[in-house]
Amino acid sequence: MKQFTSVADVADIKQLVDAALALKNNPYADQQLGKNKTLGLIFLNPSLRTRLSTQKAAINLGMSVIVMNMDKEGWALETQDGIVMNGTTVEHIREAAAVMGQYCDILGLRSFPKLINREEDYNEDFFNKFIAYCGVPVVSLESATRHPLQSLADLVTIKETWKGAAKPKVVLTWAPHVKALPQAVPNSFSEWMCKAQQEGMVDFTIAHPAGFELMEDFTPGATITHNLEEALNGADYVYVKNWSSYEEYGKVLPFPEGWMLTNDHLKNTNNAKVMHCLPVRRNLELSAEVLDGPHSLVIHEAGNRLWAAQAVLKDLLQDLT
Repeated sequence: MKQFTSVADVADIKQLVDAALALKNNPYADQQLGKNKTLGLIFLNPSLRTRLSTQKAAINLGMSVIVMNMDKEGWALETQDGIVMNGTTVEHIREAAAVMGQYCDILGLRSFPKLINREEDYNEDFFNKFIAYCGVPVVSLESATRHPLQSLADLVTIKETWKGAAKPKVVLTWAPHVKALPQAVPNSFSEWMCKAQQEGMVDFTIAHPAGFELMEDFTPGATITHNLEEALNGADYVYVKNWSSYEEYGKVLPFPEGWMLTNDHLKNTNNAKVMHCLPVRRNLELSAEVLDGPHSLVIHEAGNRLWAAQAVLKDLLQDLT
């Protein structure tokens, strides 16, 4: 890989999943690979699992790690070209990204959408310019439209825990929330599951209330329904996540009751395991009885964030040598 921003950067997802599981069994076998190499982690938004797992993954590979919270520790960045910088921005992304590339062999970047202008967010202007100007491989730590490290960890978790003979039925279900959240995680999960479905690894269904459709580019081949009970029938894995409207961008639309997953919802599943990317608002997005019960995989799934990140970094380091 030359960079890791979506499933499109991965030549063989089965191979990458297997690589992550192999690293889980032997975490320190490749420490020479990262010796004298530096990973820079650049955050414009908060992070818990992404920061800690990626930092630990780099350490396991023998890398040094630099972490910078640009929203608190850096200059306000300008991204537009051809303007007079006489406002609040202090440094242009051309110089900032290029300088970071001078100090680091690989850079990770995290930047959320503003959820105001759909075209601006979905153009991924900030991410694309950062990649263009930094001059080194970039790992997405979550962008306006995708969270590929999370999605890889999700697929690793499904592969690791599935014991059935046939391919599992995986359901992505919308969940309630008190505010508008980005589509990055569901977009990315859908993109990876659709690719996994093409590879014969899963059957994939998306359930959400009317008005919360994702952009079609992220859902090719998925079965999509507004009926949660229909979607859950025979499910082996249920991935719970809120997202705001794509068509009425960033808005939380009215929705019917009954979309918070409870144990009652799981009665017609195939004893389904329940996943969530975390953080999760208990008893709003997902019931505490599910989170604390035997169906929950959320902690196991979060643990696999480490091996997903390590597999990606290992692949990028091998391309550097």
